[in-house]
Amino acid sequence: MNVRPELWAGVECTVNRVGDSFHDQLERSGHARRAEDLELLAWLGARAVRYPVLWERVAPGAPAEADWSWPDERLRRLRELDIRPIVGLVHHGSGPRRTSLTDSEFPAKLAAYARAVAERYPWVEDYTPVNEPLTTARFSGLYGLWYPHGLDDRTFAVALLNQVRGVVLAMREVRAVNPSARLVQTEDLGKCFSTARLRYQADFENERRWLTFDLLAGRVTRGHPMWDYLRWCGVEEGGLEWFTENACPPSIVGVNYYVTSERFLDQRIGLYPAHTHGGNGREVYADVEAVRVRSEGLSGARAALSEAWGRYRLPLAVTEAHLGCTRDEQMRWMSEVWSDACALAAEGVDVRAVTAWAVLGSFDWDSLVTRDAGRYEPGAFDVRGPHPRPTATARLIRDLAKGEEHEHPALAAPGWWRRLGRMTYAHAGRHARGAKTDGGGPLLLITGATGTLGAALARVAESRALPHRLLSRQEMDIADPSSVEKVLESAGAWALVNAAGYVRVDDAEREAEACFRENAEGPRVLAEACARRGVRLVTFSSDLVFGGRGRAEPYVESDEVSPLNVYGRSKAEAERLVLETLPSALVVRTSAFFGPWDGYNFVYAALSALERGEEFVAAEDSYVTPTYVPALAHACLDLLIDAESGIWHLANEDAVTWADLARRAARLASLDEELVKGRPTRALNLAARRPAYSALGSERGAHLCTLDEALECFLRERGTDTPSLRRVRHVV
Repeated sequence: MNVRPELWAGVECTVNRVGDSFHDQLERSGHARRAEDLELLAWLGARAVRYPVLWERVAPGAPAEADWSWPDERLRRLRELDIRPIVGLVHHGSGPRRTSLTDSEFPAKLAAYARAVAERYPWVEDYTPVNEPLTTARFSGLYGLWYPHGLDDRTFAVALLNQVRGVVLAMREVRAVNPSARLVQTEDLGKCFSTARLRYQADFENERRWLTFDLLAGRVTRGHPMWDYLRWCGVEEGGLEWFTENACPPSIVGVNYYVTSERFLDQRIGLYPAHTHGGNGREVYADVEAVRVRSEGLSGARAALSEAWGRYRLPLAVTEAHLGCTRDEQMRWMSEVWSDACALAAEGVDVRAVTAWAVLGSFDWDSLVTRDAGRYEPGAFDVRGPHPRPTATARLIRDLAKGEEHEHPALAAPGWWRRLGRMTYAHAGRHARGAKTDGGGPLLLITGATGTLGAALARVAESRALPHRLLSRQEMDIADPSSVEKVLESAGAWALVNAAGYVRVDDAEREAEACFRENAEGPRVLAEACARRGVRLVTFSSDLVFGGRGRAEPYVESDEVSPLNVYGRSKAEAERLVLETLPSALVVRTSAFFGPWDGYNFVYAALSALERGEEFVAAEDSYVTPTYVPALAHACLDLLIDAESGIWHLANEDAVTWADLARRAARLASLDEELVKGRPTRALNLAARRPAYSALGSERGAHLCTLDEALECFLRERGTDTPSLRRVRHVV
């Protein structure tokens, strides 16, 4: 047995149905149109890939009308790349429109499709006919989220048994073509915890979680903990005995493990928000993530794998390892799951692989794929640009696949699920166990201690457990080489984010020398010092490097600069000097800050005036792309961790005038937008010329959300002392 597990990869490929609409992740990520993505899997070092040959996509109509062109090309290329495909046939779906999870013919129809797949690709050896049957049955039959939107135990049971029977029949047909074919059965193997009063419900759910594997193994006989429940659901004895007579145990037990897989049930519903409330018909209770309320935190992937090994003694694999969060947390999650699997393998547990899931990211899983909102979570690669971009997570995965240690400053701290700050609910935090966030490791230096952006970057770095030091001008004068050298020599920094500078656009017209010292000379000095010491550098530029003459569409990174004022010229000069000196530097152009953590921004000022019933005057002929500061800070740190370089545009989508920005904010805040008075820019008597149009777009990838989403987040967070990292990350 190989002690070190293999590295597998997976492409998020859900095709689920909500009402009459199908949500296709392959289309959303663009992989449906990019066969060249398969080269990325080879670059990662993946030995196998969970890959879709989905029933809904290949044969949505009559079986004879199946279109094999897409899987033909992809599977052929995987074979050339020496990557084993683990072929998936249904992934959280309910089949084509001609069937459903409650159709008594679903198993036979799936089996017929599986036979056609096996005959077309007789060399394929690994199959997952249905991904996560139990989870899909819960979402489709018990919670009403996906088609056929059942809300009762009977629909759940029918959906579950139809899927598992479909797996058995599908493997029978596949093995008729290829007797050596293996069943890699996947399931989200979470665990349920509870208060003492709800222990009976937790015990029930902890038995139910094994049903997919127990049914396949022929274990659900009289006396099994779920026998009476399934009979109560209306399942005939013969329907259950069929699985015993046709046992089809998995060749590999695939454990899908997420930070939200472990749940906590609590009847004290007043301690939790309304959206967490549910019940079992006997009691009402809150169902929340165990990590947020349980003092012990997560049990972890190691515990889930150990339980599966103890129950089945069959080969295991982590078939999905993914975390939708910031880049550092994604890396920490993958590293922890990999370490758990390797440790168990070294102890003699037959752990075959860890699967880097959603390598191309995923869409709208924050709503369990019930809405088409475009909420994207990157994976190993970020698909928001013209081509999938490898992130720091990809480089981590690549090193793991090669059996090499991966070093990155972001890995010095434990993941948020291991830290004291994970406790969302006040009543739970008193007895929390976990690591503090002030651990060692190389420092991230941040300049601009008294500014909006510097303070926000430090706040976000703190929330992400990135050791950092926020520097004031007194501690380091960025335009003084000796001052910069002194700090870098003593700090042990791996990166420096420069958020300092001259920001008074109109005053710069009469203080040009001071403006250029802070905005151009300072960044040049930092670039020279960072180049000497191998320190990564991020610095900020502005939309005011553009002139806006005759412009009607957003500027992208490669557009020629043509500043109209002193401030814009200082920023354009800084870009040139920094990138000539240090090509690996990251230069972020952004625009029109607003944020909830201080009152020194346009949106805050506008809403404050309107709340007092006062008129608010703003330019009605100058177009900008406003930028939500918390989201900007998160995106910048992600790009820094990814070791990105060159010029990037980061601003919230939507070009608006300043007056329209105030009106939008007023409308969302239910204030009187008629109090916003638009005026021509020339009437505002500003000393510095402004471009009529300086909106920012990107040819490298849009990393921030729409303006309305950002404003909604601003309104939720405004005035709070401890903004929610969870909510902030959703607008990134």
